[in-house]
Amino acid sequence: MNTNRSAEMLDAAPGRIRRWWGGARAQLTLRRVALASLLGMTVAVGALGTEALVRAKLTPRASRVPSAFHARPVAWGEMPEEVRAAGVRIGEVGGGPGEERVPVELAEVPQHLVDAVLAVEDQRFLAHDGLDLRRIGGALVANVRAGGIAEGGSTITQQLAKNLFLTADRTPIRKLREAAMAAVLEARYPKSQILEAYLNEIYLGQERGKALHGVGVGARYYFGKEVGEISLAEAALLAGMIHAPNRHAPTRNPESAKQRRDLVLQLMLAQQRVTEGEANAAREVEVSTTAHPSNGPDARFFRDYVTKLLPQGLPTRGASVHTTLDARLQLAAEQAIREGLRGPRLRGVEAALLAIDPRTGEILAMVGGRDYAASQFNRAVDARRQPGSAFKPIVAVAALEPDPNGVAPFTLASHLDDAPLTVRTVGGIWTPSNYDGTYHGTVTLRRAMEQSLNVPFARVGLVVGAERLVSTAHRLGIASELAPVPSLALGSGEVTMLELVRAYGVLAAGGRLASTRAVMGVSTGGVTAPAAFTDSGAQVLDPAVAYLVTSALEGVVRRGTAHGLGGRRYQPGLAAKTGTSNDWRDAWLVAYTPELVVAVWVGRDDGSTTRLTGATGAMPIVSRFLASALAGRTARFVEPPGIVEASAPSGYDGFYADCDVREIYLEGTEPPERPCFKMETVDSTDGGNLGDAIRRGATRLFRKIFGGGGNDGAGRP
Repeated sequence: MNTNRSAEMLDAAPGRIRRWWGGARAQLTLRRVALASLLGMTVAVGALGTEALVRAKLTPRASRVPSAFHARPVAWGEMPEEVRAAGVRIGEVGGGPGEERVPVELAEVPQHLVDAVLAVEDQRFLAHDGLDLRRIGGALVANVRAGGIAEGGSTITQQLAKNLFLTADRTPIRKLREAAMAAVLEARYPKSQILEAYLNEIYLGQERGKALHGVGVGARYYFGKEVGEISLAEAALLAGMIHAPNRHAPTRNPESAKQRRDLVLQLMLAQQRVTEGEANAAREVEVSTTAHPSNGPDARFFRDYVTKLLPQGLPTRGASVHTTLDARLQLAAEQAIREGLRGPRLRGVEAALLAIDPRTGEILAMVGGRDYAASQFNRAVDARRQPGSAFKPIVAVAALEPDPNGVAPFTLASHLDDAPLTVRTVGGIWTPSNYDGTYHGTVTLRRAMEQSLNVPFARVGLVVGAERLVSTAHRLGIASELAPVPSLALGSGEVTMLELVRAYGVLAAGGRLASTRAVMGVSTGGVTAPAAFTDSGAQVLDPAVAYLVTSALEGVVRRGTAHGLGGRRYQPGLAAKTGTSNDWRDAWLVAYTPELVVAVWVGRDDGSTTRLTGATGAMPIVSRFLASALAGRTARFVEPPGIVEASAPSGYDGFYADCDVREIYLEGTEPPERPCFKMETVDSTDGGNLGDAIRRGATRLFRKIFGGGGNDGAGRP
């Protein structure tokens, strides 16, 4: 029963549908169809109009530029009115759109470029209201004759609407949306503003995978000029590229570019925008096939570092992050690393470089490795390695600085025993040795620093105490945990390059520790970049102590392990220290002037030996960098109050002084003036002269001991 009833219902269903449709069809009159169609069109037009009203708005030029990092707005060491490398773009924020843009005002664009663009893209631009019906009709006829899309009828305003708000899909709906937006743009903005936006938006090809947008960047890339400097021939070539940039680019297809350029010149002549003589002269100009890519620094390690410091939620367009990086110094750093790692011996060896301004703590250059594409690990800020002898200046600070009782354990003239040493530690027997395995007897602290002698510094560390070395290092800006063990005096603790540079920066800045800075500020909408940072930091060290250590490190460059850094002639105002860790795993050199601190590390990521020392591995890179960074700069370290000069005690019983050797001391730590004895150098073949010299020396010695006048160089000059 139920089965039969279901079958009857299924059989009857089509009949009910037919009866319903028949009744509905009787009610569908022509008038009702027309009203329904009109209603649908009204809704569609309303939707198009609403979208156009909401979206068709022109934003400021700068807001179209992808948010990017920029080098310091004023080049390092220069005043604002002497800008040389200001604002160089060094990459997008968050890996934003791969675009190059140089926004320009319409007033900067030469008239012949405006005329060239109008001639080929929209000759009736000033006459229509966003849609050129005459051109649309002509394009329709041309396309019908060609049996396809042979000519476009879009105006400049329509092209701008498509580029800013729509996709390139060729569909009727997209064309309707484009037309609606063009009409709204024309109603809202003057022709000059629409044309300026168009000239800044047009696509003009690729540079190293980045899209070139706008005539500003197009002029730079294809001609190496600012847009206001391009000629008529160059303007016609740029305008001709708009139709198909990659096909008509002179760097890819110079013949096609020339043909297109000449067509633009022909149109300009026909429209009376140029004279025949001007057009003919422009046609005779040879098309240049040389590209002029932007030569900004790579700086990807630095960009990664800065990205971690930025606030969340930065817009993808229109924001500028103004960093402390100096474009010139960054290029010099990248080149120095590249050249310093050449050769089969250095295959697989890594290097890092970091430079700061010690007065402000601003990072000026950063290279975290030899090849960012191969490894993004930033060895300048993230790697912790043993500094080796590069830690000795921190030991010297602890040794020369008065203790809480006001007693300085050592002076630069203190005599140290450079002889075999054995120390019993919790971890076992520690037997430090010098790099070359030799010993030099009694040496001064200054000489131990200059020649980077390990054993004397191990003895200094034992006297000062490992705990004091740790506290001194932390006070100078080293944040890494350091074990208070005797070997710390020789750099056994692990630190980052950034920490080491900060500590040396205290010496360079006369005892002030400036906070590390990489970002000056963030601006949007073309707002002027913030001013340079001027805070000089906190005083963490007596300037006189800093000066003593700097004096010893100047000696390292003048006659010590970094003597090759100053070239053939020593450059005053340059201090440095080499460093090599056990088994030649880490090679360091840190150099500084009153204005700049730079460190270079060379080694392998796995800690295996390189057989390189600080002098052979790191110093050549630092030397290349400083040759560029310090060109023309002659700043010297200024002696602060609290420094005195006196004769250095002799190496015998300390009673006599060498008349020819002077040393500087913290005021109050200098030795009392002692009688000095100076043996004159004479020709040994002249017996009479030798006898006279001995008699004169004996007379001076007698006067020093028993009085009788005559300073003879022993007093303070």
